[in-house]
Parts: sequence; structure tokens; C-alpha cells
Amino acid sequence: MQHQRFVIQTEQKQGNVIDLSADQAHYLRRVLRLTVGDRAIAITGKGTAWVVQLTATQAEVIAPIEINTELPVSVTLLVSLPKQGIDEIVRCCTEIGVTTIVPVLSERTLLKPSANKLTRWQRIAQEAAEQSERSIVPTIVSPMSLTEALTDYCQGQQHRYFCTARENVPLFASILPSQLTINDSLVVATGCEGGWTEEEIKQAQKAQFQLVSLGRRILRAVTAPITVMSLVAGVSETM
Repeated sequence: MQHQRFVIQTEQKQGNVIDLSADQAHYLRRVLRLTVGDRAIAITGKGTAWVVQLTATQAEVIAPIEINTELPVSVTLLVSLPKQGIDEIVRCCTEIGVTTIVPVLSERTLLKPSANKLTRWQRIAQEAAEQSERSIVPTIVSPMSLTEALTDYCQGQQHRYFCTARENVPLFASILPSQLTINDSLVVATGCEGGWTEEEIKQAQKAQFQLVSLGRRILRAVTAPITVMSLVAGVSETM
């Protein structure tokens, strides 16, 4: 039987009881239309989940459950922020299986996000993870400069790719099958409107990112990261 899902904080679980917050109680009863005695799946967003039964103010743990819906690789996206559409990027990439999204402030970035935006993106990621039946909620980090992102996310990543347009570089779709194996980690950077500057491309190469193309057509800044995730999912789930 399929059960509705909701995300909890680890500290909410005390023994075999989960104390529901007011927002969670409202979501379960008013949005999902669940009642006392109904069962659901509580997930921590970090890989742990339980089947639970609802009471008036709590959820009682029935049994742990294993969820095998994650990609067999870890994917970090460095997304140069577009003027609009970041909500769609977060939602779609979460559904496909991204692990971490790093909003990047590049030279051509026009959007200057507020702290409220980060909270909104984290909420969208949680909702998308619940909807797509994932066991992990992606991490959305605070926006940072490209220099910071290249420095912070070039360490410990087995594969590093920098998506460019109008460059004579390998197709991402062509090289990925021969380079990717199960349990690998990869970081992929995509640009905003107008793409990367020449200096930014040189920066990426210096940080040992491999320049790649997503095809002959010029993709929207919103489309590019979703395309990246689709390609990674398609390759990794058939390995």
C-alpha cells in the first residue's frame, strides 16, 4: 500500500513517538486529509524513514522502512542564478535526484537573492522530495561567488564538469557513460543568461573542471541544470 510522506527533524523522534509540529499536523490532516489511525511515512531527509500511525498530536513508529529511490551517484550542481526560474530548477532537479544545489553569483548574474529566497528554495526541495518519494532532501546552500564555489567544491569530487556554449568541447552526454561508475561523486556547473565570461571559463579550467557541451542548441539557464540531471540519471541508473 502506498503511504503519504512527510519530512521530520531527527530530534522530533523520541523513542517510538514523533511529536508533530503545528505545520506538520496541518499538512497531514488538512492537505493530505489523513485522520487518527491512518499510516504515513516519516523521513528525516537524510536517508532514514519509518512507517508511522497518526494519533491526535503525534505519530507512533510502526517499523523502519528502506527507501531505494536515490541515484547511485552523488550530484552537486553549481547553478549560476538566472533572473527567474530558480524555483523550477530546485523542484525539477530534486525530483530527478540532485544531492546539493549551490546558487552561484557569477559576473553576469542579475538576481541578488535575499535570505527569504534561500528558505523558500529549501521548502521547495523538501516538498519535491516528498512528492518524488525520495529518502534524501537535497541541500541548498547559501549563494556564493564562482571563485568560492570552484574552491569549495573541487575538493573530494571525482568528476568536475563546466558546461559551456559555443565552445569546441566534448559532449557531456558522450563522455559521461565512460567516466561514471556507481558511488561516484560529480559536480557540474551551469551558467546564467549570457553564459560564462572568458575569465570564468579560465578559472574553471584552472580548478581542473572539464569543459563540456550540452549540445548544439543554446539552452535557457533554467533548462541547462535540468538537462544535466536528466543525463546523469539516465546514465547512472542503467549502470
